[in-house]
Amino acid sequence: MRSSLTPVAAGVLLALAGTAQGATKSSTFQVTATVSKNCVMTAPSLALGSFDGTNDLAASSTITVNCTNATAFAVDLDRGSSGSYAMRTMRNGTDVLNYNLYTTGTYATVWGDNTGGTGHGSGTGAGMTAAQAVTLTVFGRLRAADNTGTFGAGNYSDTITATITY
Repeated sequence: MRSSLTPVAAGVLLALAGTAQGATKSSTFQVTATVSKNCVMTAPSLALGSFDGTNDLAASSTITVNCTNATAFAVDLDRGSSGSYAMRTMRNGTDVLNYNLYTTGTYATVWGDNTGGTGHGSGTGAGMTAAQAVTLTVFGRLRAADNTGTFGAGNYSDTITATITY
């Protein structure tokens, strides 16, 4: 009887040994990231329309700003080709049209760099997605009273640089 029990006991022990687990240990670690202040903006063109020498023109465009949450920012507009905030100029060759850009539709404050009586756009970022964008409206105006000189027909333009500081 002893000889038949030994192989059975050995088989049971082998089966149990196959399911035995090894020892385990665990450790924890941190995953980190640093969020830097960041802002991005888009500034589309502003088309004032068709000027015939007698009509005033006004139009607006929207600068869109996204900044990391709670990041304060300011947007300045440069002088363009005129070199002056007093009156910006659009050119077609040597011909010039006078115009300006403003912070509001009342045209009370020229949009510049917040010096010399100019203002600028500002805000606080809410995040980097499209739904969290802050919009700033630029109001442009070209008046017939500011353009009494001679100028020829054609397309006039100026290039304005928008700079965001945050």
